[in-house]
Amino acid sequence: MIKTIIVEDDPMVAQINRRYLDTANDIQVAAVFDNGKDALAYIEDEEPDLIILDVYMPVMNGLELLREIRKADIQSDVIMVTAANDVKNVEEALRLGIVDYLVKPFEYERFMEAIEKYRKKAHVLKDASTLNQDAIDALVSVGAPQPQAPARDLKKGLQQRTLDMIRSHLDKMKGETCTCDTLAGVVGLSKVTVRRYLNYLAEIGEIDSSVDYETGGRPCIKYFIRPDSVEKKDEAAEENGSDGEEKK
Repeated sequence: MIKTIIVEDDPMVAQINRRYLDTANDIQVAAVFDNGKDALAYIEDEEPDLIILDVYMPVMNGLELLREIRKADIQSDVIMVTAANDVKNVEEALRLGIVDYLVKPFEYERFMEAIEKYRKKAHVLKDASTLNQDAIDALVSVGAPQPQAPARDLKKGLQQRTLDMIRSHLDKMKGETCTCDTLAGVVGLSKVTVRRYLNYLAEIGEIDSSVDYETGGRPCIKYFIRPDSVEKKDEAAEENGSDGEEKK
């Protein structure tokens, strides 16, 4: 498991960061701190694998913490997640050897891209005493932008990973309805973003919606998985299971 800590003074952002990290099976969030001083005491004792770090914090800010970590020769990797986008802060963070730098507000896809960069770096360096040129090239290219093939049949601007996450949460509802606001709070994305994905799922017939006028205020739209969509998924699962038995 990748032992990870979050150092962030905004409770809402810290919660979103944790929610995103919890979607990864190989990551364990060991602790959350709201200032650099408390985080440093923990890091010196525990040396976590990965630190999700903000810049603007009380007592000791993120860059001060990062300097202390490097001064102590602690090998923890760092991903900056911050509103600080001025050249001075970005340049110093890069010189101090961060894995990635995310500027708030950020989307789930970009956050998980940073996590994947860390994984690739850790994989290349794991148990290695020397590196050949190919391994070094792979390590250096971790931070370089890679061309991505567009997801099949997805509308422009939609991401497969986010769509899968929203589908997963809808599946867990087991026939219950939900609103865009509720789902946005669960997945940690903006209501505008979630609504785009819900509209797409409605367009392709996976979910349906109804208007609730009995809210005591403005009517709200409630979404639910179509029964025939659930049946198709069950049939597909049964077919996959039978195929596996035949192969045995």
